[in-house]
Amino acid sequence: MTHSSASTDKTASSVALRSLADAFCDTLWLTEGLSKNTLSAYRSDLVLAGEDLGQLMERDPIEALLHAKRDELEGLLAYRFSKGALNSSVLRLLATLKRYYNYLVEQGTRTDNPTALIKTRRHYRSLPKLLSEAQVEALLHAPNVEETIGLRDRAMIETIYATGLRVTELVTLKHEQVRLDMGVVRVSGKGDKERLVPLGDEAIFWINRYLKEAYVLLGGANSAQEALFITQRGEAMSRQAFWYRIKHYAMIAGFRKEQLSPHILRHAFATHLLNHGADLRVVQMLLGHLNITTTQIYTHVAHERLKLLHAKHHPRG
Repeated sequence: MTHSSASTDKTASSVALRSLADAFCDTLWLTEGLSKNTLSAYRSDLVLAGEDLGQLMERDPIEALLHAKRDELEGLLAYRFSKGALNSSVLRLLATLKRYYNYLVEQGTRTDNPTALIKTRRHYRSLPKLLSEAQVEALLHAPNVEETIGLRDRAMIETIYATGLRVTELVTLKHEQVRLDMGVVRVSGKGDKERLVPLGDEAIFWINRYLKEAYVLLGGANSAQEALFITQRGEAMSRQAFWYRIKHYAMIAGFRKEQLSPHILRHAFATHLLNHGADLRVVQMLLGHLNITTTQIYTHVAHERLKLLHAKHHPRG
């Protein structure tokens, strides 16, 4: 397709979207007598939603908007966050979509409202902060592994980045859940749902070194402690203690304050897997998400990263 024909198609789609939004707003004005400003907001939201859905779904904007499914609309909301939209703007967009799909049902164009099960939250889920692989490497190398605590912390950080465990899942890991000979960890996640997650060579190496060089010095061998990772008092680590350690190393690695998060490496685990071509369903299983829509938020982080890399390195980016 030539540049001129692509431009013509884009213009035609834009005109069609505005016409669709006008018909929707005209009906609202006739049936509900909404103000000019309210109708204008609905109109602009609907046009923007069509344009973004068309891009995300790689379909004609009109078709994408008319046939969108719940997970695709939730992805749209996450995408709007990734572009810097305010929470209030995303909530308004969701309100517009709810009205629009009710309108389509009333018109007989659709038999369902895909937004019906999308809950309106005061604070809609925002996209996790994006860490580059270089930043993760800096964090991994921040602990002083010549010290007992530093060696334990390196093993913990390697483990959470290799497996994508939740912080609670990491600090409550027991020896019996980790099979270094098989290279897997058995995790009991939310709802007591079990999953097996590969550890990877690096995590196995550092856990082995921690057990041989640090675990005994921390008093683990002289107690009935079942926890894999323990404190200087020989007790199981707490969420708060691990968060404090992550914050300490993040500062050493030069992270900005807004990048600090208890789940910073879980987010990195998911995003980097997708960046390297992992299947979304595989990432869902590894993270222990019950619903694929929870995992899809990471695809938008990965896509944004890929677009930035393309723009930076491609000769015509």
